[in-house]
Amino acid sequence: MAEHDGRTAAHDMFDADVASKGLGIELVSAGDGAAVARMRVTPAMLNGHAIGHGGFVFLLADTAFALACNSHGPATVAAGGEISFLRPVREGDLLEARATERVRYGRSGIYDVTVWRDGEVVAEFRGRSRTLSRDVRADGAG
Repeated sequence: MAEHDGRTAAHDMFDADVASKGLGIELVSAGDGAAVARMRVTPAMLNGHAIGHGGFVFLLADTAFALACNSHGPATVAAGGEISFLRPVREGDLLEARATERVRYGRSGIYDVTVWRDGEVVAEFRGRSRTLSRDVRADGAG
C-alpha cells in the first residue's frame, strides 16, 4: 500500500492483528522502517512476583518490530528475536516500544526496539526479519 495517506503496509497488517489488539496494544506510528506501539500493563499481565510478565513486554517489542519491518511492504515475518529486561514493569504502567531499522539486506533485516516507561528504558529488543516470497495469508499459514 502506498504511504500517500500516512498508512503503510504495517497499518494493514495491524488492522488484522487480533493478538496485539486483544492485549490493548495501540499503533502510534509506522513508516520508513520505524514504528511506535503502546500498551498499558493490566492486572492480567502480572506474574507471581506481582510485576509485569516478561512475555508481555516481549510481545509489545515484537509488535513494534513487526510494524517497522512491515512498513515497507511486502509481508515480512520474524526470523528471531531476543530481549534484555532492564527494569521491572508494574500494573498501570504505560509502555512505549520504539522500533528502528538497523539494516536490510536481500530479504533479511535487523531491527532494534527500546521499550520505555515515563522516559526510562525498561527493555531492549533486537529482532531479525525475513521478507516472504509469498503472501502467508494466501495459504492459511501465518
